[in-house]
Amino acid sequence: MTAPEPIPFAPEGPQPLVREIAPGAAYPVQNLGPLRAVVEAVQGMTQAPVAIPAASALAVASLAVQGLADVQTLGGKRPVSLYALTIAKSGERKSSCDAPLMATLRDHEREKAKSHRAEMQRFENALALWDGEQKRILGEVKKRKGENRTAAEADLEALGEPPIAPAPPDRTVSEPTFEGLTRLFAMGQPSLGIFSDEGGQFLGGHAMNSENRQKTLAALNDLWQGNPIKRTRAGDGAYSLFGRRLAVHLMVQPSVARAFMADPLAADTGFLPRFLICEPPSTIGTRLHRNAQRDPASIEAFGERLRDILDRPMPTGDNDRELSPRHLPLSSEAEALLIAFADETEAAQAHGGKLAHVTGYASKAAEQAARIAGVLTLWHDLRAPSVEAGDMRDGIALARYYLSEAVRLADAATVSQEIDRAEALRRWLLDKCPDNDVMVRDVLQYGPNPLRESPKATAALVLLERHGWLIPLEPGTVVRGRARAKAWRIVREQGG
Repeated sequence: MTAPEPIPFAPEGPQPLVREIAPGAAYPVQNLGPLRAVVEAVQGMTQAPVAIPAASALAVASLAVQGLADVQTLGGKRPVSLYALTIAKSGERKSSCDAPLMATLRDHEREKAKSHRAEMQRFENALALWDGEQKRILGEVKKRKGENRTAAEADLEALGEPPIAPAPPDRTVSEPTFEGLTRLFAMGQPSLGIFSDEGGQFLGGHAMNSENRQKTLAALNDLWQGNPIKRTRAGDGAYSLFGRRLAVHLMVQPSVARAFMADPLAADTGFLPRFLICEPPSTIGTRLHRNAQRDPASIEAFGERLRDILDRPMPTGDNDRELSPRHLPLSSEAEALLIAFADETEAAQAHGGKLAHVTGYASKAAEQAARIAGVLTLWHDLRAPSVEAGDMRDGIALARYYLSEAVRLADAATVSQEIDRAEALRRWLLDKCPDNDVMVRDVLQYGPNPLRESPKATAALVLLERHGWLIPLEPGTVVRGRARAKAWRIVREQGG
């Protein structure tokens, strides 16, 4: 019997530097309470991942109700403001999901802008009259003496403060600087939202550059907590803005999200853990027209409810630009559910626990649940006396989902600098290196800027060797006319 021919050896191709991220859990759309119908309607129309319209609906609802009430949490009263970060690549129909949920808000801003122009004209006329009267009285004060002067000074005091400009009607901004956001809170509405379906423009913009990032993150953290905005600047002096609320929804590309989530400052300041983060699986390639479902009634009902809330005056005290939200307590059953959830996540943060590496997110999960439950409660009934068990169960389910997403994405977000540099070098070798052999000196002279130091270049080359993108040459191999002590052959195709 003839022995079988040996199977020729086929070398395994290079391995990716970063492994694919495991898919996440299904979005618990059944726990969206009064927002479920519109989310399913938008998802049916766009056929996008349901987590995208869900995040938009939660963020818009949060913006609508955040000025009306603060919810009770296990740590005290907190705003019902939500920060959301939705990660999806181009083509996932982020804008198509956001547009119908934001339409009423945009219409509201547009309508208010028209009336604001008329109010500004009346203000400017009143200010001109006030200025003229003030100048006339000041002139009398200078001319008069004795009792006549005292009478003129009394007229000046009776004139009072100058008229105050009407607040701009804008409720949303897309990429504000810290200074711009502070100015808008000082002059405009006390309840605002940062909403952008191109969130990379904000995360990569002026507000988040190296000079401004820390103060921007600190300000947004304070607003999430319901703390006052404190401003100190030469020329403007020092002042504090109390009673302001901010909701945030940023939709970003995966590459932008990875870079931002890997930034130690964003994590160490507690900024990222304040976000409800998700990266849903793609539906690209499955969105056939024949499968689209239309439910305009649910979208219309959402818009009507949103308009009703936006048209209501926000509760303020003596200062009409300083919110005074009412207290929304938890029922005893809702509080018991929240305590159980908080204890569960706390235990999982112990050393070796499944949440030990995401304690920032885990420690805020119970508060996120209470905030979400508060939003659902108020969306259903602005006069609700308390958060009941049903809404708390939904809030916990949604907070649990977003926490699971944070756990799933944490490893991808903490890609080391060595991996980043090795990936940059791999791309340079394949796209720009003219030779098939490479040495450390080549990388130092011509390679990516972050690798212009010998230890970094060597480490990146060794890492690429380990993953099969480089094959080490024997010491003494002639490369470009000379024997080299250390050099590598670039693997440009699978199999060598």
